[in-house]
Amino acid sequence: MKKNINKYLNAFLDLAKIRITFFVSVSTSIGYILYSGSVSLKMVVAAIGVLLLASGSSAINHYQERNYDALMERTKSRPIPAGIISPKVALVYAVTLSLIGISILGFLINAAALVLGIIALIWYNLFYTPLKRKYVMAVVPGSVIGAIPPVIGWVAAGGNLFDSQALALALFFFIWQIPHFWLLLMIYGNDYERAGYPTLTRIFSDNQLSRITFIWIIALATSVLLIPLFSISSSLITVFVLISLGLWLTLNSKNILNEYINKIQYRKAFINVNFYVLIVVVFLSIDRLFL
Repeated sequence: MKKNINKYLNAFLDLAKIRITFFVSVSTSIGYILYSGSVSLKMVVAAIGVLLLASGSSAINHYQERNYDALMERTKSRPIPAGIISPKVALVYAVTLSLIGISILGFLINAAALVLGIIALIWYNLFYTPLKRKYVMAVVPGSVIGAIPPVIGWVAAGGNLFDSQALALALFFFIWQIPHFWLLLMIYGNDYERAGYPTLTRIFSDNQLSRITFIWIIALATSVLLIPLFSISSSLITVFVLISLGLWLTLNSKNILNEYINKIQYRKAFINVNFYVLIVVVFLSIDRLFL
């Protein structure tokens, strides 16, 4: 009995893509902290609202791509293609989470957070998800989705959607999405092709795609400097740390430029990019709260 409960609990968490959506809620908290310089109950409520909305949106994505997921090694064991959760139950679960998340943002936060949350939902499920079935460059407009949660946190704390600091923060998260996805593509390219997705691996060689991805990694390391430039933090220590982290990321990503590259090196670069973003947002939060 307990084994079955754990099985279904893990399946519903998988539908919500909980590891990804948890970080989405963390990025919402980052936006809140960088505007307000404080931690509050309202920040927690906003993060929970975004977590539920993002989880619902992710579950809708599982429902939308269930037939394609069944064709890929990486995704064929997901709850719907594996037969653990029926498509109907998954859809009800997805809509319920989305509606609760929207209600929290609308009733307990503010109208700006609500509108941004709805835009993220629509952009992900009605725009990006079908678009990536047709266009190899869909990840670029799709990366807007990752830029929205920190701005939700910003406006939840009382900031303006068009504050230069909020836009600098959004740009950093936007750029991060692109090397993040392309490194995944280089690891699981055959899977995507098997499921019929148009992929850059059909247009560029691995070495060409590696060079393009490396340029985006440099852009990521550079874009973070806009954050102190727009006075989210004026500490010289912060600038020094951000430059040092950027140099670390750049130097540790150079391996993907090797003529003979393998999936292990791509995976290491993928881990480094995500670890870099995590360290940056943690440091910026500490800086805003305590320095």
